[in-house]
Amino acid sequence: MSDSDYRTGREGEFTYRGYDLDELQDMSLEEVAELLPARKRRTILRGLSVEQEKLLEKARNATEEDSANSPIRTHLRDMPVLPSFVGKTFAVYNGSEFERVRIEPEMLGHYLGEFQLTRNSVEHGQAGIGATRSSKFVPLK
Repeated sequence: MSDSDYRTGREGEFTYRGYDLDELQDMSLEEVAELLPARKRRTILRGLSVEQEKLLEKARNATEEDSANSPIRTHLRDMPVLPSFVGKTFAVYNGSEFERVRIEPEMLGHYLGEFQLTRNSVEHGQAGIGATRSSKFVPLK
């Protein structure tokens, strides 16, 4: 996907493949699916699961103020970000806890799980006594 597929216009207004956010939100799910990349399009056209349908309904019924105070909690990391999600706050499960993700227009066409990492970065300390097998035989004198 190139940068020209989604960008901000001259006035600073967001567009996705030539459509602004209001036009995208007025489209049906199938029309939006035709604009998405292949994997996300296939997910929608094959039919969303029952859990994904429930999440979609929650997002459509929630207001931005409601989701900011109490985010929409979900385990569905494989849910594509749709235009009805923009401006809402989700709490996406990363395997140990729910982390808040505020959906921005630039996130369209990605999965929810892409914005919440499941692995932590490891910073190793310095090796000391007992850190390796060879340090076991260091003389004490």
